[in-house]
Amino acid sequence: MIGFLRGTLAGKQPPQLLVDVGGVGYEVEAPMSTFYQLPETGQPVHLLTHLLVREDAHVLYGFATEAERQLFRNLIKVSGVGARIALAILSGISVESFVRCVQAQDAVALTRIPGVGRKTAERLIVEMRDRLKQGGSAMGQVLPAGGPGAPADEAFDALVALGYRPPEAQRLLKLVEDKAATTEELIRAALQAAAR
Repeated sequence: MIGFLRGTLAGKQPPQLLVDVGGVGYEVEAPMSTFYQLPETGQPVHLLTHLLVREDAHVLYGFATEAERQLFRNLIKVSGVGARIALAILSGISVESFVRCVQAQDAVALTRIPGVGRKTAERLIVEMRDRLKQGGSAMGQVLPAGGPGAPADEAFDALVALGYRPPEAQRLLKLVEDKAATTEELIRAALQAAAR
């Protein structure tokens, strides 16, 4: 497995990169989120990588951050989502925004990403929610309000269990997030906000 590349950026033409590492040119595919952070051609570059071995090719994918690479690795495990769609997702939405969409069960926002239809968006929400909560260290860093088990997450789950639609539960919690610290206080404040 190739974990990272450190060398000179020899060429870039989305989604392809060419990285010269000690005289060997590595072809790397990268999402636009990584392209935005690249230096000029001829400058030193460091990329985290994921090597995907298929029957017909070995493809190296490059990422600017560990959170991007971790999300890519989780996305390609979702049935019906291959590397192409995973790159499109990373190119069309930030890791943090993707996490928020999954937590809020916002399939509509995900369908705005080219290549992601309604069924794929719903599958992403179902399959990624648990993975994001388990999260590796990199994915855990993008979970809001302290990650899994945080009062805001528990309050969100409780409001959904009470019958609120996820976007409404999210909206109510945003209204009261500064007024309460514990899960119970957040739920109480959100229910009071809903009653107004």
